Amino acid sequence: MVAWTDAERNAITSVFAKLNPDVVGPNALARCLIVYPWTQRYFSKFGNLYSAETILGNPMVAAHGKVVFGGLEMAVKNLDDIKKTFAPLSELHSEKLHVDPDNFRLLADCITIVVASQLGSAFTAEVQAAWQKFMAVVVSGLCRQYH
Repeated sequence: MVAWTDAERNAITSVFAKLNPDVVGPNALARCLIVYPWTQRYFSKFGNLYSAETILGNPMVAAHGKVVFGGLEMAVKNLDDIKKTFAPLSELHSEKLHVDPDNFRLLADCITIVVASQLGSAFTAEVQAAWQKFMAVVVSGLCRQYH
């Protein structure tokens, strides 16, 4: 179990309340697929992912990005038990989809970059510290089944 300070809880929930799921999720997933092209292998059913332009314009990437954002929303609502909350997702990604768990860290980094760009100067060092801790717990929860 992770110990959250009141300041961290407030920072995480405040950041999340300011985010647009139609922007953050799709842009973060698209960024991950563009920057780390080997991650595309998990999305072969999404069709043409051959260039940044096609990835950014792909409706299936955008839709799955919103699903990713929904997962983050679940985590925010269950800060005190993210690992238990993410147990089914961890099992799915490990047992059925066979996703390399390092990809969760890559996606978390992309999410953080998109969040920082959305918040601008409001994404202070203190806010980033809380957000990075949150994303580390999310990644740990997703990787749980792998251990």
